[in-house]
Amino acid sequence: MLSNHGLVFVVIARDTHARVRDIADQVGITERAAHRIVADLCAEGFVSRSRVGRRTVYKVHPDQHFRHPALRAQAIGPLLQIAYAGVNG
Repeated sequence: MLSNHGLVFVVIARDTHARVRDIADQVGITERAAHRIVADLCAEGFVSRSRVGRRTVYKVHPDQHFRHPALRAQAIGPLLQIAYAGVNG
């Protein structure tokens, strides 16, 4: 039901310390594709990243709105609530 972008976003939301290799494995895509998607998510403002030592740490911005015209009025936060429920539920 979700695109690879959506799946990468959910993986990052669940684990903000995930390595790109781990993200790729969980989504079932190549590391190169995962890098590209993470870059897209950062460019669109859904995620930001910073370095802590040798690791990259992500920050999710739940107040951002979906890009698709049919959902543009909706913030992405409720999607994250579903993703978190999958971890805890």
